[in-house]
Order: sequence, then C-alpha cells, then structure tokens
Amino acid sequence: MSATPEPAAGRRQAGVLVLACLILFVDGYDIFAIGTVGPSLLQYRPWGATHDTLGMLGSVTALGMPFGSVLAGWAADRRGRRLPLTVAVVWISAAMAAATFAPSLGLFAAARFCTGIGIGALAPLVSAYVTDAAPPRRRTLHLTIALGAIGVGGTASAVLGRLLLPDVHFQWLFLFGALPVLLVPVIRRMKDAPAGRGGPGRERTRLSELFTPGSRRATVLFWCASFMSMALVYSTTAWLPAVMMKSGYDLGSSLEFTIAFTVGATAGSLGGSVVADRGHLKPVTLGGFVLAAVALFVLSTPQPHVLLLAVSALAGLGTLGGQNMVIACMTAFYPARLRGTGLGFGLGVGRLGAIAGPSYVAVATDLFTSSKAGFFAFMVPAVLGAAVIAVLPRILPAAPEKRGAVQETAPVVP
Repeated sequence: MSATPEPAAGRRQAGVLVLACLILFVDGYDIFAIGTVGPSLLQYRPWGATHDTLGMLGSVTALGMPFGSVLAGWAADRRGRRLPLTVAVVWISAAMAAATFAPSLGLFAAARFCTGIGIGALAPLVSAYVTDAAPPRRRTLHLTIALGAIGVGGTASAVLGRLLLPDVHFQWLFLFGALPVLLVPVIRRMKDAPAGRGGPGRERTRLSELFTPGSRRATVLFWCASFMSMALVYSTTAWLPAVMMKSGYDLGSSLEFTIAFTVGATAGSLGGSVVADRGHLKPVTLGGFVLAAVALFVLSTPQPHVLLLAVSALAGLGTLGGQNMVIACMTAFYPARLRGTGLGFGLGVGRLGAIAGPSYVAVATDLFTSSKAGFFAFMVPAVLGAAVIAVLPRILPAAPEKRGAVQETAPVVP
C-alpha cells in the first residue's frame, strides 16, 4: 500500500511536464516567429516595413507581456493554476490566428500585442505548475526541461522559416501558433496543485510579502535580473537574423545561426540544471550571462562558418539558459503559496526589458553604421545581468525542503 502513491505521483509529474513542454514549445515558436519572418517582412512592399517597424513589432509584442505576467501570477495564487492556464492558452491561440489573417500592418501589430499578453501569462503559470508538481530535489531540472521547450519551439520556427521562406507568405507561419487550443481538454483534466492556493484574503497581502525584510533585497535583484535577461532574449530573438544579414550573410545562413542559437539553448540548459540542483544555482545563472556576452562578441568577428554556428549555439545557451535560470532562482526562493505572485511580478517587470530590447537594438543599428553595432547592443544587457546576479545572496536554495518548514511560510535570504 505504501508504494502506491509514488507511481501515481510519478505519473502526475510526468504528465505535468509533458503538458508544460507542449505549451511552451508553441510559446517559443510564437516568441521567435517575429525574428524568423523579419527579413521577409522587411521585403513585403504592401506594408512598407522598415527596420524601425521590426523593432516596433518586437516591442509591441512585449508591451502586452507585463499585463499577462502580473494578472496570471495573481490569478494562479488566488484561483489555482489550471483555470488561468486554460484562459491563457485559448487567448494566445486566438491571437496567433488573428496575426495569420491580419490584412494590414496595424491589425498585425494589434494581434502581436494580444499574443504578448498570452506569452506573458504562460511563463509564470507553467513555471509555478511544474515547480508545484516536481520532486523537490529535481525542481530546477524539471523547470529547465519545460522552459527548454521554448528553445525547441524557436528552433521549429527557424527551421520552418528556412524551409518555406520566401516562397510562402510570411503570415502563414503564424498559423502554427494557434494549435495550443487543442491542449485545452488535457489542461482541464489535469489535477490542480493545492499548494498554489491561499486562504481568504491572502491575495491582498502577497505583493507586500515580496518586500518583507527577509525577501526585499532578493526581490529587487530578481526584478533587475529578469529585466536584463528579457532585454537580452527578446533583442536577440527579434534581431539576430537581421543583424547577421547586415554582417553579410544571406537569409538562409542567418536562419541557420538562429537554429544553432535555439538548439544550443535547449541542449546546454539541461546540463546546467543538473549542476544547479546540486546547490549551484547562482553560479550557473551567472555563468549563463557571462557566456552570452562572450559568445555574442565572438559572433561579431570574422570566423569560419562552422565555428560561428558553434558560437551561436553557445550564445543561445547563455541567453535563453540564463533567463531560465533566473526563473529557477525565483521559483526556488519563493514558497508555494507566494510562487505565482513572485513569478508574475518578477517576470512582469522583466517584460519591460522585453519591450525595451528590440527597439533599443533598432536605435543602435540605425545610429551606428558598423555591422558590429547590433552585437555590441546585445552584449550590454548580458554584462549588466551578470553584474546583478553577482550581488544576489551567496546561496540560493535549490529545494524548499533544504530550508525546512520556514521556507514554506516565509522567504528567507541566507
């Protein structure tokens, strides 16, 4: 009899992880889609798009994300994970379908704004759901596997673009992003985690709990790190193909670098999560930002094509892997009853970096004629993110049980 709950728990954990990967796979596809179609969009004469337009679309997508993150985080701690996740999946599917059939640039931008709301909601919801269900000593690994699906989705976006563009109209690539609606029946059947719910009136105090003496410093630093990681991720995903083309590569080669970027992010992050679960979460997170800065610098230099593909993979590992580790730090630090709020507001502030990142790179590439300008612009948030992580508390708890019962009642900074 005592062995029965363990297989059942294992099946539930596996089911949650598979569902999370499927949702975030399409989430990653949606995130990278604007970068994949960017060069084709610039050549689409009826809309008269320019480099500023590409930056605007990246930023308008990100503009909806803070709203989605904050609302989803609040709803997850008040209503549980399942209902807000269902709403977010339906929303993002409808928005991607709208982008597919938008007849004008203005309506396309509006659809991307709505997509951003859905993207913003999915990360805190799925992260909290996976962390609630994961074995305590494998939480970073489970979270990284789920978040790694974002990179796989980005790879699928680039591969599909490589196969279809420019022969197929770029808007058709957004139709694939409407498929998550097929997952709604599965989401509705999943058991919700009671740890995500609070008692009566708790929702009014959760935000203030992020700024108690024991958690205030970490909360502020998490918000700064999230801002830098999002600025780095969304500037590279929106601009990497265009920046590579400015350096003299054709569309096909530029998309190959994006494929390598996303593959590196997915494969490398899994190894980093295993190390992080052994009590090295902060060093792994710091290493991600440093690796991104170094790799992006090397990409700006003339190197053999094969070497640049390998370096692009390392840049993806540092960029997306660093963002995943920032999320892992927040899920490890905040107790279950506060996890949705902590993630929602942390990622909500981070989405401001996602808004600023693409437009910031657009300004940099317009102001400076050098083909290296875009790469140096990418490096700035990576360096600043590393600086923020460096001053986080010396030890970040990799699993709540290591902190005892205190971790489940109030966040504690070592």
